[in-house]
Amino acid sequence: MSLRKPYEQSYFPPVPTKLTKFFRTNFIYQLFRFIIINIKMLRMVRKH
Repeated sequence: MSLRKPYEQSYFPPVPTKLTKFFRTNFIYQLFRFIIINIKMLRMVRKH
């Protein structure tokens, strides 16, 4: 059993970078990803 000290790195969650926040909140990027994923699903459904 490992003893954890207060305020160690493991107590804090990872913080997203500015680029990650941008991709998560950008509507155009999200729309693009949505279209790509739907195209992939359609291709998969058509194959089987």
